[in-house]
Amino acid sequence: MMLLGVLLFAVNDTLGKWLVGAYTVGQLVLVRSIAGLCVLAPFIHRTGPYAFLRPPRPGLQLLRVVFSTLETSLFFWALTELPLAEVMTYYMAGPIYVTALSPFLLGERVGWRRWTAVTAGFGGVVLALHPSPGSLSFGAVCALVGSFSYACFMLATRKLASTPGTVLMTAQLLAALAFGGALVLAQGWKPPGALDLALMLFLGVGSLGGNLCVNQALRIAPASAVVPYQYTLILWGMLFGYLFFGEVLGPLTLAGAVVIIGAGLFIFLREQQLRSEAG
Repeated sequence: MMLLGVLLFAVNDTLGKWLVGAYTVGQLVLVRSIAGLCVLAPFIHRTGPYAFLRPPRPGLQLLRVVFSTLETSLFFWALTELPLAEVMTYYMAGPIYVTALSPFLLGERVGWRRWTAVTAGFGGVVLALHPSPGSLSFGAVCALVGSFSYACFMLATRKLASTPGTVLMTAQLLAALAFGGALVLAQGWKPPGALDLALMLFLGVGSLGGNLCVNQALRIAPASAVVPYQYTLILWGMLFGYLFFGEVLGPLTLAGAVVIIGAGLFIFLREQQLRSEAG
């Protein structure tokens, strides 16, 4: 289930890169949100209006949807300039940012081992970026800010763990719908053909399907057994990037990806070990 979920995310991201070459980010975000809300409609109806009218911690809810909308939009903007696997690499650093921020925002204790891994992970990001006068492009800035927004989104989600998932997902999609609509008003609308429209709609369906598979994997197996498989996303990104766009990552970006994956896996396994000792 985890591998299937990650594959759906990779297919989704590949379609996003394909479509963003012909359509604006606002158009993709808007149609993706509409598709997601249509799929989610039965669950919204089942949850009932009261859960949506008085959600807990509305300020944090608002921050969460802002970060969610930012990370999605910036991901698509990054794809306009960077290889698919490179953008995925930056976003895979999200859990490392979460660990670095958790002592300050969640009050969690992070020991020296995980701080060492965080430092190594940041080194991997720098390595992947390979700073030079020409490397800090618009796409690279979008990927870096987007991956940080993704980390903040995950932190906010963790703080709102008691809120029903349908409420959280609906708020995300409504915020993205509003933002995508505003971008379309500013940038204009290019009428898509039937195939392109179907692919845009799949962006919303595929994203929800990927989340469903990941959640199911976490329900039926220990997190320590399935979460490491999320890093296959970069492998899919390299394969699809090569097959569909002729992209080949440079040695520094590949080395950075290896460091980020290693640091992320160490942090995750260390957290699992601490939880089992505490239990």
